[in-house]
Amino acid sequence: MRLYDVWGMKKFMGREYEGTYRMSFLIDPKGKIARIYEKVKPEQHAREVLDDLAELG
Repeated sequence: MRLYDVWGMKKFMGREYEGTYRMSFLIDPKGKIARIYEKVKPEQHAREVLDDLAELG
């Protein structure tokens, strides 16, 4: 998690704590990061990833 920088300080209801950020990574067939999705919204995320996959081919 630290290698992808998805762990750190978060805030919720005025309280600070360490936790995992809501992020996703799209990895291309060669193993490289093709896209980073920050502040993922679950309701929209699947469609966004599928659209980006179609663009990658």
